[in-house]
Amino acid sequence: MTRTNGTTADFPEAQGTEAHGTEAHGTETYGGGTPSSARATTRARASARGTAEARTGGTTAEARTGGTTGGTTGGTGDGRARPEAAPSTARARGASSTVPVLGPRALNRATLERQHLLRRSAALGATEAVAHLVGLQAQNVKPPYYALAARIEGFRPEDLSTAMADRDVVRIVTLRSTLHTHTAADALSLRPLVQAARDRELHAFRKGLVGVDLERLAVIGRELVETEPRTMGELREALRAHWPDADPVALAVAARCRLPLVQVTPRGLWGRSGRVALTTAEHWLGRPAAPAPAPDATVLRYLAAFGPASVQDLQTWAGLTRLRDAFERLRPRLVTFRDERGTELFDLPDAPRPDADTPAPPRFLPEFDNLLLAHADRSRVVPAALKGRTWAGNQAYRTLLVDGFLAGVWRQDGNVLTVEPFGVLTRRERDEVAGEAERMLRVMSGEGSYDIRFGTVTG
Repeated sequence: MTRTNGTTADFPEAQGTEAHGTEAHGTETYGGGTPSSARATTRARASARGTAEARTGGTTAEARTGGTTGGTTGGTGDGRARPEAAPSTARARGASSTVPVLGPRALNRATLERQHLLRRSAALGATEAVAHLVGLQAQNVKPPYYALAARIEGFRPEDLSTAMADRDVVRIVTLRSTLHTHTAADALSLRPLVQAARDRELHAFRKGLVGVDLERLAVIGRELVETEPRTMGELREALRAHWPDADPVALAVAARCRLPLVQVTPRGLWGRSGRVALTTAEHWLGRPAAPAPAPDATVLRYLAAFGPASVQDLQTWAGLTRLRDAFERLRPRLVTFRDERGTELFDLPDAPRPDADTPAPPRFLPEFDNLLLAHADRSRVVPAALKGRTWAGNQAYRTLLVDGFLAGVWRQDGNVLTVEPFGVLTRRERDEVAGEAERMLRVMSGEGSYDIRFGTVTG
């Protein structure tokens, strides 16, 4: 492995925005082609590293680690301040005197532990991890694979690909009206739970559906895709024959909103490519959809993977509203905290809440990882000074965590991985980031020679 400083070419794979509406089943940004093969050569490690630091992007190291907050601050070993969790006896302004306050670092460590980002899980397989995380954001083909590589010890891309080929997991629009990789069981149950969001989405296309009987459209659409998997374009044209005066795009959106459509393989398989062809989850999985689960059960699963969290946090993650009642029903079974703004947070009594000083190794995450999207208040992972730094227009960048917080972005061009930190990394942090990068490349691309650079990704 060679580590260098400098810049490389722009992303070879342009990243689209998180999928909404018709985009969710349209042509995705890139396919599932095999990454550039690693060269079967002996790893070359540079005998000397460049001394120039990566460009800071105008932010400070304090911003990268979360900045200082109302809690106690301490050093990082190089003179930088870092936020600490407020002491357990601290009280949020205006809150009950018995409710503990959790600062950003405490929330960060709790969430990372549940995401298996403090320590990779050696017990979970790919399907079990997808179930625990309540799905993986899958706007593009590759992110679910990189998401699991960061979280599972011994993960191989073939693990998820095989589960998808065996129909144990599928790609389907669910949370936030975006494409997710879910277990078969969740595809058949969570999809009904989030139907209200699909109905809201469909309402936006009502002008193009004047005179269209939506119940009949759903029946016809189901017959079409269960007879033969179809692309959105093919579905649009087939429906247009029944309603020639309607907006053809609105017709296809209506079918997607009313039916639980999954992407059939080979789309989504590692090292394979294929068009986005759709059929119903029931037809693909060979069993009927389950009744929509009570929101209460989903609240408990969300807290197990993303807690402690507020009502608004869960609503942001799911793309739903009016979930306060579910939390109130569960209140006797939960514990509560406050964040430093006084927002009430709920949690499972026995869920892990590590000490705020628990080490958090560097992690490379894909674009759209749910860790960065699952809360209304994302300060537990994204420092305020770095808000919006993972986007450039319609392009989303892959993200780097250092000390548990967003610290930079990265890209991979064949056997070259370029890291752009948002702040100055210490020599130890740079070595740890490079080591994690090398590990990830070997997991995802196999043995070979890799060049890890600290340079420019954005801009």
